[in-house]
Amino acid sequence: MTTPTTHTPSVAPSVTAAPTTPTAPGGARKRLGNGELRAMVARVLVDCGGTAQTPRNIAAALGGRSSGAVGNALKYLADRGEAEIASAAPLMYRATATTASAAAPTITPAPPRTPRPKTTPKRTASAPPAEPMPAGSGTGGSAAGSAGVVTGPVKRPNGMDYHPRLLSGMPDVTALWRLRDAGVAALLYGPPGTGKTSVVEAAFPDCITVQGDGDTVVADFVGDYTKTPDGEFVFVHGPLVRAMRDGVPLFIDDATLIPPTVLAVVYPAMDGRRQILIKANGGEVVDAAPGFYVVAGHNPGVHGAVLTDALASRFSVQVQVSSDYDLADQLGVDRKAVRVARNLATRQERGEVGWAPQLRELLAFKKIAAVLGTDAAAGNLVGIAPEEDRATVAAVVRDAFGRTVTPLALGKRV
Repeated sequence: MTTPTTHTPSVAPSVTAAPTTPTAPGGARKRLGNGELRAMVARVLVDCGGTAQTPRNIAAALGGRSSGAVGNALKYLADRGEAEIASAAPLMYRATATTASAAAPTITPAPPRTPRPKTTPKRTASAPPAEPMPAGSGTGGSAAGSAGVVTGPVKRPNGMDYHPRLLSGMPDVTALWRLRDAGVAALLYGPPGTGKTSVVEAAFPDCITVQGDGDTVVADFVGDYTKTPDGEFVFVHGPLVRAMRDGVPLFIDDATLIPPTVLAVVYPAMDGRRQILIKANGGEVVDAAPGFYVVAGHNPGVHGAVLTDALASRFSVQVQVSSDYDLADQLGVDRKAVRVARNLATRQERGEVGWAPQLRELLAFKKIAAVLGTDAAAGNLVGIAPEEDRATVAAVVRDAFGRTVTPLALGKRV
């Protein structure tokens, strides 16, 4: 009786030659630095020219690396859009358009990390003076932050420009850099669509995001066991662990929707311990590398959002984020739509309505108007308003545009 064989895709010839894994003196395999294995895995995917590969194949191409470690690297790349899952059974990955940016051009040992200088970085002439920080308060902040104060738009990871606003006399991006350097966690709060995510991504383009909701569990932060194509169960570390080990910021969006008992897993990493214990993985201890930082978003008006005392006490700085209607004007949004938003925002502050269009809705207005016309975009403003505020919104829109509009709806058959 013969044993059936399982066909697995072959790795491209350019990566099946002699292993290029770095070696230490004497021929022993050298321990890789943070992110080096991911870069090696990304290079294999790129060299395969779009052909899907299993973690085992890639591990073999890298000279017999652990398929579990390679699997973790692949999951990390996929989470960032730098790889994609081509098949779930067997689990296979392939390169995306951005994989090359994560790939190491050559497999070389990572240079030793040099200590961050303790002198105050040189600032631009127009920058407001920085308050001196207590000695030893730095946490290895971002390289961008050490460059000084921003003076114009900042590129987000999606390629869009973020236009900084002043926070305590300095650009908000610069303020977040300095808070990270000082180890002061920040909570940004305000209605959805005001730009909380935008400012975080502009300040920390390398941040790892956890999107919170009522179903978020501890495993969504620290990781869980998963079955590999080999039939083995390996522990795949979650975003909190990856951020701690890589020394990058962790952004917890909609943090106040997460059950407090779940969110508590992050607290030991934020305080003086800067360490967590993963009970599910045999009591594994993870220490935070320099540069690890936690920033969170909170939408007070969203149903189910609860800012507990425990959460509030962990975020020493809490910053309100509101829509920049002047920016909407500058970006070419119809001034009548901006007038509607300002009017409703004023009424919202007085408690007359519970909803007002934010920057996100105004930018959508501009796009809809370009495709369907101004009346359609104005009608959509009425249609997206909560039912209890719709009559007021319709009246404000009518006054601004000089005509009555109705929510978008399908009409007669063509």
